Amino acid sequence: MRVLEIARRLAQLNETERACQAYALALNECEGQDPGVELEAALYILRFGGGDSYQISYTVFCRLYNAGFCQEDILQIMNEAFYVPNIKLFQTRYRKNCALLAKYPYIFQKNFLPFEDLPIRFFPFDDTSYVPFYPAEKRFGDYIDLKRTVIQHNFFKDLENPIQATDIYSQYELEYLRDNVRRSEDVARENHVYLHYTSWEEFCAYLTCLNLRPLLEEKKIVFLIGDEIQQYPIDFKERFGIDYSQYTLQPVRLREINRLIWHTQLSTHNGGDFFNEVFDHHPNLLTLPSMMMSNLKENVNRILDIMGQVQSLKQAQEVFEDWKDPRTVEELYHMKNRTAKDCMVALYMQHEVATLGLDPASRIVPAVFFQPHFSNIVYTLEVDEKGNTVLNAPNYEEIKRAPEFHGFKYIKTFTPMRRFTTSHGATVRFMYLSAVNDTKISEADGTKSVSVVSDAISERIFNRSFMIDPDDRLYRDGILVRFEDGKTNPKATFTALAAFLDLPYTESMTYCSEGNVRDPHGETKGFDPAPVYKTYDDYVNNSERYFIEYFLRDAYEYYGYSFQQYDGEPVDEAKAEQLISEFTTMNHYIRETWRYIYEAAEVTINGERVDEEKEKKYQNQMLEDQIRNFNTNRFENAKILLRGLHFVNKRGQPLYMMPMLEPDPALLERPLYH
Repeated sequence: MRVLEIARRLAQLNETERACQAYALALNECEGQDPGVELEAALYILRFGGGDSYQISYTVFCRLYNAGFCQEDILQIMNEAFYVPNIKLFQTRYRKNCALLAKYPYIFQKNFLPFEDLPIRFFPFDDTSYVPFYPAEKRFGDYIDLKRTVIQHNFFKDLENPIQATDIYSQYELEYLRDNVRRSEDVARENHVYLHYTSWEEFCAYLTCLNLRPLLEEKKIVFLIGDEIQQYPIDFKERFGIDYSQYTLQPVRLREINRLIWHTQLSTHNGGDFFNEVFDHHPNLLTLPSMMMSNLKENVNRILDIMGQVQSLKQAQEVFEDWKDPRTVEELYHMKNRTAKDCMVALYMQHEVATLGLDPASRIVPAVFFQPHFSNIVYTLEVDEKGNTVLNAPNYEEIKRAPEFHGFKYIKTFTPMRRFTTSHGATVRFMYLSAVNDTKISEADGTKSVSVVSDAISERIFNRSFMIDPDDRLYRDGILVRFEDGKTNPKATFTALAAFLDLPYTESMTYCSEGNVRDPHGETKGFDPAPVYKTYDDYVNNSERYFIEYFLRDAYEYYGYSFQQYDGEPVDEAKAEQLISEFTTMNHYIRETWRYIYEAAEVTINGERVDEEKEKKYQNQMLEDQIRNFNTNRFENAKILLRGLHFVNKRGQPLYMMPMLEPDPALLERPLYH
């Protein structure tokens, strides 16, 4: 094995950095073939590697141990390197959690195990994650991250009874339950969170990793161990003498709202309005139709500025006298360290449409349902110094920086997708009709302001908002939903989507509305599947479809769309150039709309305006030059994409496909769309 020999020689020469690199390559070559070599490489990397390289060794040790190789030696190495240095932290955390639970009124089993008798040891992998070790079974378990910012359960599927969940060990999910289930005192009825743990021994073991103090302060949680689940739900009046019905129902406070459901705009004419209409009037959502991101930021900044300047509550209420509930103004006025997120929530809370379907007595805090809208989503291609293709989208970067988003602790994201060529055809149609309408208005009022059809094909094939940046917090708990599934199998799709978003599937999701007005947009036609089968033949030709399908072929395959034009044959530069020369439909609409711009241009030579005939000739020439520029840019970008559909973020890490929502198979009414 040449690479192993190189690694050993570099180690002999004390070239530790290069030796570690060579040993890492050796691990890739010999995985599963020579455990002795793997152990040698892992030991060297553990000893001499820097940064996070220890994680390579850690992973190899766990795999070799589970395979039965040198278990005694490997366990000793793992203990000395990863467990013993952290044992005091585990012991301290366990002692504190046991002490808190010993005084907690709503846990009924308190015979905590001695630390040394715990059935699981947690070996730290990094600051937030562990690999559990089961001594009795002599095995390492799967990697777990207790602070992973993902909600994996549909806790709020049924809100008729108090929330009950089994064996939840995620710190993030436990805090989510604490933060999103309202206090019994606030809803004037029994509303504790019942956490059922099937094994007392396992529960005790996890107390070495969890931080229970912030979970217990409000006494929202009831712990039930094993057969104690039979006590669910507890009659608090009979057992503890607490009659919550004597309390008064309290309105939701602004800072109770900490959950955002971000409905992303993957592209124009992607079915976004349809999804908004399904979630409209949901009893657990603050919903508004999609709004321009620029308008939201303007309104939020206005509120922040005004609240920072007013001298009294009376003055604030005078400024915001049109707000639905003056208590929202009062709460915002008295708020310390007011943020953009607080103002965004206030905008929703005071909006009559946003709160129209809200259940004021719900067991859970409503989430903000938000679709920031842009006039267009435009990506550009960049090639970094290593030759990797990097995508850049100013709109998306704006969202990533927006403080309104980052103020929410819990973010669920879903992205509707529509067949790319269908969405493209609808976009060109909209662009053209808008340009024609704007031109008529412009001619009527004497202005020269017109809109145009842009190079929608390039915009389409560059737009990869369905690919996730691993560094991006906003997409970490996200799913992609096909428009076609929502139209052809609405119950199966939206039941599954509600479960992913941790919402109950309610009667309000069985029809389309806006402000609770049924079927408000004729073109989307509610649940009518007709828009699925539109082809927009007047706005996209077959060569344009072929081009789009080829350069998005990976997405077609991953998301289950069949090709309508691309025949599976290889495409080279000559083929790409031929296809571009046949973009006659796209170029027709570009010519039709850009013509108005060039016809308005005055042509001068040496400061003198030319005669009308020459001016017309020069204007046509400029228009054709514009088309040629489009074609040149299309071809140059196609050459970049022909190298392969591999994309990275700005740190060089690969982007990956967003997971796709699978409609509930038991509820399918039609075969899945392809």
